[in-house]
Amino acid sequence: MKVDVTTLAAKKAGTVDLADEVFALEPRGDILHRMVAWQLAKRQAGTHKTKGRSEISLTGKKFVKQKGSGGARHGDRKAPQFRGGGKAFGPVVRSHAFGMQKKVRALALKLALSSKAKSDNLVILDEAKFAEPKTKAAKEAFAKLGLTSVLVVDGAELDQNFALAARNLPNVDVLPVQGINVYDILRREKLVLTKAAVESLEARFK
Repeated sequence: MKVDVTTLAAKKAGTVDLADEVFALEPRGDILHRMVAWQLAKRQAGTHKTKGRSEISLTGKKFVKQKGSGGARHGDRKAPQFRGGGKAFGPVVRSHAFGMQKKVRALALKLALSSKAKSDNLVILDEAKFAEPKTKAAKEAFAKLGLTSVLVVDGAELDQNFALAARNLPNVDVLPVQGINVYDILRREKLVLTKAAVESLEARFK
């Protein structure tokens, strides 16, 4: 699949041949949904916690007679029904992560790339570099390319001037190729890959 390569000045810089096994798969919403759910569950802190009755500092002495009070036969102030008592079946510190096979995770990434290519939301950039870390220059470059909501993926090393220039722009994310993921691809309208990123991705999936 041949795709035009553009520059930050919105000028054509040749073409690139994208591998069909990475960028031309038929999108599957079920696998993409599973992958996004896996990513979001894995990033949850899981630090929510309430105290159970064994962790409450209250008396354990029987505070009312067994008979004659006209009420229930209580024996512990730490019971959940009392004010200040422990929480019954409350949340505990835990990991929300669940398993996902490597093959499924790899397939999900290829499907996300293919979905952007199929919907004409994939842009191939010659290189993502600026002479100076100026946000104004980044804003003008993205405006020329018609990019308002975009994920830019460069090679293994980001150009620091480009990364600094783009980080103050809303709805713009910049990642090295090893940080590419399904959630960040899908949450932005456009996906911009540099030629270095394309080479790394195709080598990764061969």
